[in-house]
Amino acid sequence: MRRRTRIPPAPLPQRQGVDPVRVRLPAEGPWATVRDHLVERLSGAGAGVVDGMFDAGRIVGVDGAAVSADAPFVPGMFVWFHRELPEEVPVPFPLRIVYHDEHIVVVDKPHFLATTPRGSHVAETALARLRRELGIPTLGAAHRLDRLTAGLVLFTVRPEERGAYQTLFRDRLVRKEYEAIAPYDASLALPRTVRSRIVKERGSLTAVEVPGEPNAVSRIELLAHRGGLGRYRLVPGTGQTHQLRVHMNALGLPILGDPLYPVVTAPVPAGDFRDPLQLLARKLEFTDPVTGAAHRFRSTRTLAAWPGQ
Repeated sequence: MRRRTRIPPAPLPQRQGVDPVRVRLPAEGPWATVRDHLVERLSGAGAGVVDGMFDAGRIVGVDGAAVSADAPFVPGMFVWFHRELPEEVPVPFPLRIVYHDEHIVVVDKPHFLATTPRGSHVAETALARLRRELGIPTLGAAHRLDRLTAGLVLFTVRPEERGAYQTLFRDRLVRKEYEAIAPYDASLALPRTVRSRIVKERGSLTAVEVPGEPNAVSRIELLAHRGGLGRYRLVPGTGQTHQLRVHMNALGLPILGDPLYPVVTAPVPAGDFRDPLQLLARKLEFTDPVTGAAHRFRSTRTLAAWPGQ
C-alpha cells in the first residue's frame, strides 16, 4: 500500500483570512531549479511575476526561509507563497451566524458572496470573512454554496474533524431544502421528482443534461403562486453542480435572476447587486458526527421577488 505523504504545516500566516498557496514539486521532470518549474506551472502569471516573488523572498520552504531562484529542483519539495489579492468590491450584506460551538459554525450567507476563495473572489468570501471576524484561522468549509445563492452554509472549526462533516454531504446524510421564485405554469403537475444526468465540463459556465444513467435527483414542490410567479420548495437528492437551476429550467421554470439558465447573459459590472438569483438554501438538517446532536437550522432570509414571506 502506498503511504500518503504527510503535508507539513504552512510556514506562512494567513493574510486577510486567506491561506498561502502551497505547491508540491512533481516526483520527476526536466526542471533544473525550483524557479524553472514555477515559471512553467504559473505560466499565466508570467515569468516576470515569478522572478519578482523570488527577488522579494516571498517564496518559502517548509522552514519558512526564502527559497532562492537558483535552488535546485527537488522532487516532492513543498513551497509556499501568498498570491496577489485581486481588487474586490465588498459585498455590502451581512454574513449572519446562525450557530457556533467548538466544532462547527453555521452561517446564513447573502447573495453574491462566494463560500471559499476562488478566481477573482478571494478575501471577499464567507470563509475569509469568518476567519477574520471570529479569529479562527483553522475554520474550513464542509461544503459549498454557489456565490449567487443565499442561505445556510456549514463550516468546521477543527481541521481534524472536517472530514467527518464532509462525509455527511458525500454520503447524502444531510437534508437540504431550498426555496426559489420562478414563473408559474398552471399546466405543470407538481409536486414531482426530476431525474436526469447532468454534466458540467471544465471551463464551461453551464451544466447540461445528457442521455445516460441519472446522477441528479430533485424534488420540486409548489408552495404558492401569485402574479404569474410561483414560490417553490426544492429538495435535492444529489449534489450535482447547478442541479436545481438546471432542473427548474428544464421544466420551463427558470429561476428569476439566473444569469446562466436558460441563456448566458453578459456579466454585470462589479458592485452591481441589484438582481440576485432568487434561490435560497432554506434548511439544513443532520446528525452531528462528532457530538451526536440532531441539528436543524433554518435561514431567516427572504427572497426579494416574493415579499411578505
